[in-house]
Amino acid sequence: MEYIAFDAHKHYTLASVVRPNGNLVREERIEHDRGSLREFLERCERGSPVAVETIGNWYWIVDEIEAAGCVPKLVHARKAKLMMGEINKTDRLDARGLNRLQRNGTLPTVWIPPGELRDQRDLPRTRMVLVRQRTQLKNRIHATLAKYALHDLEVSDFFGVRGRALLRQRFDLLPPHTAYASQQLLEQVEELDRRVREFEQRIQAVFKPTPAIQLLLTLPGVGLTLAAVIALEVGDVARFARAEKLAAYAGATPRVHASGGKTRFGPSRPDVNRYLKWAFVEAANAICIGRGRAPHCHVSRLYERIARRKGHAKAIGAVARHLAEATFWILRKHEPYREPKASAVSPTGDKRGWPLSSRKLDR
Repeated sequence: MEYIAFDAHKHYTLASVVRPNGNLVREERIEHDRGSLREFLERCERGSPVAVETIGNWYWIVDEIEAAGCVPKLVHARKAKLMMGEINKTDRLDARGLNRLQRNGTLPTVWIPPGELRDQRDLPRTRMVLVRQRTQLKNRIHATLAKYALHDLEVSDFFGVRGRALLRQRFDLLPPHTAYASQQLLEQVEELDRRVREFEQRIQAVFKPTPAIQLLLTLPGVGLTLAAVIALEVGDVARFARAEKLAAYAGATPRVHASGGKTRFGPSRPDVNRYLKWAFVEAANAICIGRGRAPHCHVSRLYERIARRKGHAKAIGAVARHLAEATFWILRKHEPYREPKASAVSPTGDKRGWPLSSRKLDR
């Protein structure tokens, strides 16, 4: 067996091959063409592990590794850099460092979703991008009207049917170039509305209510789109040892700095699944908006309790963490969401303002 490491970039990869005793077999720069990595690996021993970092174009690299009969090892790039401990940074040092971690059994790897799952993820992820663009355009229209004191419309939704008619009337009161720009923005919003609806229709057609999605639909604040996002981004729930691990992966847990008897909690780490974080935060916001219709539900009471002490943002984070941990138990035990027992919930929450572990759910 050989150990192989790829230090991959946008246009090329530096490959390093070593023996189990650490002796270097060869190093080679490979230009990125489809089939080039497979041709290189076919000269290596079949079944050899190949370490490649989680860079933006790892999808096709993993496919090439598998096609050559080798075993891809997707590496957590940030952890690997810390573990290698190199002061200098070069392609050769990075590739050799990955092989050193492979040889001593400490390579920090992450789960590789299968190809079909990677393909399906593009639907809700692209919808998320379009919705974000639409929100940016709407915010710009709001800001433009505010500049000219024309933002006081007597509608709850500026971009509903009645709201858009009123918007066009207000555009007539703007200076000519600003009115033209605002009209173009509104037309772009309407185009994005159409695109988002098309994606939602395709999502509904592609993601039939599987058992996992049916269970996730029992989560408060979660509809079909969010259930599909959560199911796709979580993948195999068995890869998470505990509910807290899934919550951390979803960016729903704070950073902790405890030293000298003092403990501080900060924002979530940057290296989280931002799509999964978005899904849980969206569900938490839906719960916040609709809590008046279900004031006695645990998530509504959790939001109210934390919001009084810590504010809206911390309360949304607390609800998102509860949903993330509940997702772990729902998928692990194949049971629908159930309200926690009253005795399992602290009347004040823990001192951080985050919900108690969902291991205390009634199960």
